[in-house]
Amino acid sequence: MAALVSGLFAAGAIVAAGPALADEAPQHSGGASATLDGLTIFDRAVLHDGGRDQELPAGLFEMTVDGGGTLKTYCIDIHNPTQEQAKYLETPWDQTSLGANENAGKIRWILQHSYPQVDDLMGLADRAGTGPLTERTAAAGTQVAIWRYSDGAGVEALDPAAEKLADWLQDRAKDVEEPRASLSLEPNAVSGKAGGRLGPVTVRTDADQVTVVPPADAAASGVTVTDEAGKPVTTAADGSRLYFDIPSGTPDGSASLTVQATTSVPVGRAFAGVTRSQTQILAGSSQSTVSATASATWAKAGPIPALSAEKNCAKGGIDLTATNKGDEPFGFELMGFKHTIAAGESRTVTVPVPEDQAYDFTITGPGGFSKNFKGVLDCKTTGSSGPAPEQPSSQPSPATAGGTSGGENLAATGSSNATPVIAGIAIALVVIGGAAVLFVSKKKTPPTGSTPDASSAEE
Repeated sequence: MAALVSGLFAAGAIVAAGPALADEAPQHSGGASATLDGLTIFDRAVLHDGGRDQELPAGLFEMTVDGGGTLKTYCIDIHNPTQEQAKYLETPWDQTSLGANENAGKIRWILQHSYPQVDDLMGLADRAGTGPLTERTAAAGTQVAIWRYSDGAGVEALDPAAEKLADWLQDRAKDVEEPRASLSLEPNAVSGKAGGRLGPVTVRTDADQVTVVPPADAAASGVTVTDEAGKPVTTAADGSRLYFDIPSGTPDGSASLTVQATTSVPVGRAFAGVTRSQTQILAGSSQSTVSATASATWAKAGPIPALSAEKNCAKGGIDLTATNKGDEPFGFELMGFKHTIAAGESRTVTVPVPEDQAYDFTITGPGGFSKNFKGVLDCKTTGSSGPAPEQPSSQPSPATAGGTSGGENLAATGSSNATPVIAGIAIALVVIGGAAVLFVSKKKTPPTGSTPDASSAEE
């Protein structure tokens, strides 16, 4: 029976079971999602690059969180412009340029010990020996210190006090570990036979409590979300183990649950653009809406897959994980390679994607099954590429993504109105000499139904 993977760069086939489970949003491990409003508190700096000096603004951006809340962020990719009103997702460090940056922990230390986390500017100036600081110069000095570690950039603040703050922060920075996600579900996809509970899906959060939103058609289908004892739940906490309870006789299908909370996102969390836009790191958060989603697929018999994907910056691609909880092998073809997953086994295929390349592919199968994966692989800082990007002089006020009033050019941290160019190049993007590079791992699925780690055994 034919099935397919369609998209901007991938082609192949997957055989799957169950009715439609379409997910058109970019895959997200959970947490906050937000829209970039612009550069709001900033002063000037100068970038020394390739024998050229370029003046540019340096300071704090602001984002509006979907569902409510405000985030303040600094840039961690000086040569990459922002996109106006770009959408951003809270993202683990290893899915951004921070994953390969040995100084990532020092950036978090700077965030914890400077503005806006430290809002006593007189005290900060006294400790750093800078002379008087304003919000603008404190933000500029903090951004400059971050750029020196995020990009290895030769950059200086123009204001003397801001420059002294940057030097003080850079010299004293220590390694601090990555903060965990504000909210996530592990794993975010499970599968199994009807007539039992599928899971567990474990809640990870710093919030005191999360709200559990059941499947949209729960009343009609009889599918419920329960705890380990089988009791229906509407709230959960960190460490809670959730299950999809699928009554016997339920037609083959799929469903999803969502958990949501209001909490402060931890300082140091990375935010990556849904489209290509300068990666950000969190400097401060109001009480904000965060969420995470997990899906379940079930059937009476045959192969029963659970599909999930995440960026793998270490291997330069997207990890597509397929777990088979059915009683027959689950076969699929991807990028011209055929794979078979025996009952009770799981396999992870790393699909190579070029840096800064948008990807968007949908896996479909019989019975209307559909799973979409999209995003942009942004694993590296852009690096020196000549002059930092300029923006039109007609750019609006600072309310837009990095725009400045009076027609002032924003340079490296500026907004660009250019729509990201998404090349519709098919398999040639990831095939060299007629052979795609795939990394595959296979192991037995643990009884709990958790998603396995993606080790690299090339098939």
